[in-house]
Amino acid sequence: MFDPALFAARRDALARLLGPDAVLVVRSLPERLRNGDAYHPFRQISDVHYLTGFVEPDTTLVLRPGAERDRFVMFVRPRDPEMEVWDGRRAGIEGAKAIYGADAAYPASELPSKLFDLIANHDELHYELGLDHEMDRLIGEALVRLRKLEKRGKRPPRAIVEPRVSLHELRLHKQPEELATLRRASAITAEAHVAAMRAGKPGATEHELAALVDYTFRARGGNGPGYATIVGAGANATILHYIENSAPIGAHDLVLIDAGCEYEHYTADITRTWPANGRFTSAQRRVYDLVLDAQLGAIALARPGATLDQIHQHCVRRLTEGMIELGLLAGTVDERIEDNSYRKFYMHGTSHWLGMDVHDVGAYTVAKAARPLAPGMVLTIEPGLYIARDAEGVPDELRGIGVRIEDDVAITEAGHDVLTADCPKSVRELEELTAR
Repeated sequence: MFDPALFAARRDALARLLGPDAVLVVRSLPERLRNGDAYHPFRQISDVHYLTGFVEPDTTLVLRPGAERDRFVMFVRPRDPEMEVWDGRRAGIEGAKAIYGADAAYPASELPSKLFDLIANHDELHYELGLDHEMDRLIGEALVRLRKLEKRGKRPPRAIVEPRVSLHELRLHKQPEELATLRRASAITAEAHVAAMRAGKPGATEHELAALVDYTFRARGGNGPGYATIVGAGANATILHYIENSAPIGAHDLVLIDAGCEYEHYTADITRTWPANGRFTSAQRRVYDLVLDAQLGAIALARPGATLDQIHQHCVRRLTEGMIELGLLAGTVDERIEDNSYRKFYMHGTSHWLGMDVHDVGAYTVAKAARPLAPGMVLTIEPGLYIARDAEGVPDELRGIGVRIEDDVAITEAGHDVLTADCPKSVRELEELTAR
């Protein structure tokens, strides 16, 4: 956990963005049943953790920068010795104030009765509608009640505003302590990928490698995977979000692993593709070299002032050129980009924001235009080529080949810093690691 002073500084920065006439409400998502009476492990929603470091469920934060008192209010589970024997210790009301910096704290059960007072007489309510239907209902009921009280001096907020214009702007621009945490998550992730490369010989199974990757995450101090680990061998690598991880690895398969360790609530996101038997075939090598060339060129473009759209268009053009050279497409590059034919083999975007969530918050456009990159932003760069086994009109030797190469890149004043640079991706490195 970061120093509590860092969380207080984040709340202060957010208060300045909100201004005195706004109120922010953020609530943890409910615990989810897995099956029977067993629950999925709880993971605190990133907005709550970003502002407090608080990891318990059933938590609501209310930030009121212009209030005369109780500017930061928390609703939490109260201490309960009997339940704590079963489910673990709770910070409780006093802990929310003494440890997590709340000016006032109340039992979670009192949220419905106190919410309308806390949001009354503000011009803007910063709240993410549609995320939690129960909280949407509570907000709606509070607004209805306030409408009836306007003659008595309490009125509802004039507007509901998405947190992306305030809280999520802060989260998009990473501070030094966040970059250090992402760097640690990246180092653990790189170690896990290398371990999988060494173990992933023909005859092993996808689930063995997934288990090894996730084990390495936990063994090195991570929270576990930041998203479901993908291990796709052979034609399974052509399925973008393949998570069955159940097939055996064939002698001539490429193995694609997309996996990222979550460390202190920040996640890395690395994809590597390598030959199970230690040697790319000629066809596999041609596809791999194309994707790697596109990725290296895209990384070189990552700098302040550039945009994700420019990075993506570079990859689209380079990959489309290669698709024509490989015999996957015919005609000119401009024609195949214009009619979107390239999307048959490259159907996803090249980049997304990265941070506490694998697809992290932050607007991608500003004033209806692609957003310029700025220092502190962290993004992925992940071109790929996916040639389904049953694709029509493609050379037989290319069928079933899927390649994606993904790195995590922080934008700096001078250009960029590849946080995942320690994870091997050159042909020479990969063949040395996978030599059998």
